Amino acid sequence: MAEIRNYTMNFGPQHPAAHGVLRLVLELDGEVIQRADPHIGLLHRATEKLAEHRTYLQTVPYMDRLDYTTMICNEHAYVLAIEKLLGIEVPLRAQYIRVLFDEITRLLAHLFSLGAHGLDLGAMTVFLYAFREREDLFDVYEAVTGARMHAAYYRPGGVYRDLPDSMPQYEASKIHNARAVGKLNLNRQGSVLDFIEDFTQRFPKCVDDYETLLSDNRIWKQRTVGIGVVTPERALALGYSGPMLRGSGVEWDLRKKQPYEVYDRLDFDIPVGVNGDCYDRYLVRIEEMRQSNRIVKQCVDWLRKNPGPVMAADHKVAPPSRVDMKSNMEELIHHFKLFTEGMHVPAGEAYAGIEHPKGEFGIYLVSDGANKPYRMKIRSPSFTHLSSMDELARGHMIADVVAIIGTFEIVFGEIDR
Repeated sequence: MAEIRNYTMNFGPQHPAAHGVLRLVLELDGEVIQRADPHIGLLHRATEKLAEHRTYLQTVPYMDRLDYTTMICNEHAYVLAIEKLLGIEVPLRAQYIRVLFDEITRLLAHLFSLGAHGLDLGAMTVFLYAFREREDLFDVYEAVTGARMHAAYYRPGGVYRDLPDSMPQYEASKIHNARAVGKLNLNRQGSVLDFIEDFTQRFPKCVDDYETLLSDNRIWKQRTVGIGVVTPERALALGYSGPMLRGSGVEWDLRKKQPYEVYDRLDFDIPVGVNGDCYDRYLVRIEEMRQSNRIVKQCVDWLRKNPGPVMAADHKVAPPSRVDMKSNMEELIHHFKLFTEGMHVPAGEAYAGIEHPKGEFGIYLVSDGANKPYRMKIRSPSFTHLSSMDELARGHMIADVVAIIGTFEIVFGEIDR
């Protein structure tokens, strides 16, 4: 009789469900996984080392590219760490704008995760629906920051500029005639805040549509219920955070437990799961989108009623206005020094962590008093989650590996750094 042996198979890095350049070495007994060994490093760009050779301001755009579904949130942790070392106060309006964009980015990330996870498991429609909503949010990004993805919008001391008073509009073309363009521009007649408010009114119905497609779908539940179960104790031991931790029933959210910016002034709930499987983590993300929508509404209301500065007044950290810079020699010198030499950050060390869409994203900075960090270390949630792949995949089938990778919501720029 032939001897049955375990055999080894490569999953990725070219596999479409590997979400980037993940190489998994799977040890199989038939189709049952005995061991899953993640191999990383195929996208390593040395972001932490590059930061040591760039001024503090020049490193901001590198943060966007770590995880291209959570762009602005990555910047947030970085500027918070710099502000801790500088000991500066950020204007209240800038704090509200930061929270507004953090939550818009959370929606972008969860929509991407939902669409890609659905596509991985065979549900194509939800991917198209999710990307329809992402387009509106990217339009907001573009109107405010000038870029659709890599915004480089946050600055130590505030944000680059205030929200504009108008929303870009579509123009008639070969594809859309004047009548079609008129319909497309209906909700673009006012300011950016008006457009965002219109989105928040439409979005709950969109989330209902996703749930109609998936939540009670027999195939979706067969692929996710009971897959990749993590107990609350094990989730804490593995260093989980974000939806991965809350999916296991642990009510931990930095926005509530260690509030930063203006989160302590806002009203929202923390959704938690019960069973700690892929399905519960999906439900947590769905409910988080509804809660983010609530937060965005509150920020829009406050920003409408409260004009004010969006940047600290200290010109050692923030550039003077263009008008002042062109009419005053001292302001010109401040501007020149800031953009050539950069800001000098007092010697010391600081850690800033935020509730990133995927978990706790942290930046640890060490300064020696120069205009560049002496050392920067990134605490990446996806790296921690991926490290538990072997434990979650054992005893499951090959097809379940795809469901587990999808529930991690990984992006490799952040893992390999």
